[in-house]
Amino acid sequence: MSGASLTGTVRRLTFSGRELRDFLLAWVALSVAFTVFFAGGGTTVINNLALGAYGTLGGLFVVSLLTAGVAFLLHELAHKVVAVRYGQRAAFRADYGMLFLAVVAATAGFLFAAPGAVHHQGRITQRQNGLIALAGPVVNLVLAVVFAPLLLLGLAGFSGILLTVGTYGVAVNLLLAAFNLIPFGPLDGATVRAWSTPVWLGVFIPSAVVAVLFAFMLI
Repeated sequence: MSGASLTGTVRRLTFSGRELRDFLLAWVALSVAFTVFFAGGGTTVINNLALGAYGTLGGLFVVSLLTAGVAFLLHELAHKVVAVRYGQRAAFRADYGMLFLAVVAATAGFLFAAPGAVHHQGRITQRQNGLIALAGPVVNLVLAVVFAPLLLLGLAGFSGILLTVGTYGVAVNLLLAAFNLIPFGPLDGATVRAWSTPVWLGVFIPSAVVAVLFAFMLI
């Protein structure tokens, strides 16, 4: 997600110490949440720990870092890169309350993730604002394509870990793209649609269809 307001401009891509810390904390916290969710919830995690299955959970955490964590990290980074490209002062700010809620929800077996947003300032056109919002979901669609060969290799029997990484990588990125393109509230879809309904439809409908079909394949 991204937010905008009007003030001065800056054109260099830089990161403050606070922003780097927020990116890191959001990446780790979301990866923990997805690890718990992928494992089947808090009860399953506790049972696995009681049985000494530390390696299994550790491996799942690494998978979460590389799939769900990277999906959210690059989604937000894409907003920032495009915003700076258009002369904006942009920075990611983690929402610690939402990150905590994501972990708590995962223990109950629910998937909820709103790590924060890239806030940008500077004079900007509606088209540029729409493209900044669109950048995040588009990066997720690209990442889904990047993870697809791993999924195919896994399905072909080359490696179980490739199947796991590929499945989670494709699923999380497709769902993240489709969800963020919903034209509601602070989601990217509302900003994209305000700029261009045809562009929004052209990206949202295929994303939603593919995401739903893939979800049915996993059931």
